[in-house]
Amino acid sequence: MLNIGIVGGTGYTGVELLRLLARHPAARLKAITSRKEAGLPVADMFPSLRKAVDLAFSTPEDAALDKCDVVFFATPHGVAMDMGPALVGAGVKIIDLAADFRLRDTAVFEKWYKMPHSAVALLEESVYGLPEVNRAAIRSARVIGLPGCYPTSVQLGFKPALEQGLIDASHLIADCKSGVSGAGRKAEVGILHAEAADNFKAYGVAGHRHHPEIVQGLARMTSAPVGLVFTPHLTPMIRGIHATLYARITKEADFQEVYEKAYAGEPFVDVMPPGSTPDTRSVRGANTCRIAVHRVGAGDTLMILSVIDNLTKGAAGQAVQVMNIMAGLPESTGLESVGLVP
Repeated sequence: MLNIGIVGGTGYTGVELLRLLARHPAARLKAITSRKEAGLPVADMFPSLRKAVDLAFSTPEDAALDKCDVVFFATPHGVAMDMGPALVGAGVKIIDLAADFRLRDTAVFEKWYKMPHSAVALLEESVYGLPEVNRAAIRSARVIGLPGCYPTSVQLGFKPALEQGLIDASHLIADCKSGVSGAGRKAEVGILHAEAADNFKAYGVAGHRHHPEIVQGLARMTSAPVGLVFTPHLTPMIRGIHATLYARITKEADFQEVYEKAYAGEPFVDVMPPGSTPDTRSVRGANTCRIAVHRVGAGDTLMILSVIDNLTKGAAGQAVQVMNIMAGLPESTGLESVGLVP
């Protein structure tokens, strides 16, 4: 049995972690931290967890996190790198759902996240937690930088074609849409119901912090220089990401077969039949990336449709998947739920 701690359990990724771990057969929740809500029973904040989680929030100092086997950080950027060295020194494995251990270049991190990196030694040993790419390294890792939600959907979408050199890596387009929960559980005008409902808009057009992360990941899949146009959009739904990806074909292939073979052994990637158009509802609450591949007309454009739940495969579900790999458990343990429809 794994003793589990969660730092920052009051946000959307935190409650999603609680939902998944509360029913995980090999996980025992030992501590959930929140300085602001210390002493408050978790189920008072999240009634959905009544009779599933009987812990109260505690401060990090009172949580005995160093006695845990695994600690998840569902916190703002910067927290994991401050607390991580002491925990790793105590033998704890950490999985950070923020960006502290995603970007290898500290200068790039500092540019996009506006803070110096305070745990460079941990960064150097950390593993990027995308199982379909780094499964072998994840098994022996002590520190995991979990991918962002957009980077997960985009990298899994491009991966088979890029690795086999079938598309032009220098001119990739990722046209992505996200539900409002991707912005986090906070009061912000742009995600108020009256602002986001019945509306659709692009944001981060001049530059988005997930762009360098995506490029870094795609660059590992090819020896060619990567050029990416990435445009995120906010959609009037709560959870889900739909990535429409475009690339110029440079080598002929049966793309449907390429994708089916590439993901044949992956428990959480579903390549749909030819002509399919996956929707976000089909993966709501599930740790699944659903992909469809299209050849646009008779031309040289390949279009890949990739959908995930931003809180599950894009965050907490993927974190549990990574924990399972690190612990030597079957990868799907605690993640058997299918999508919620309607």
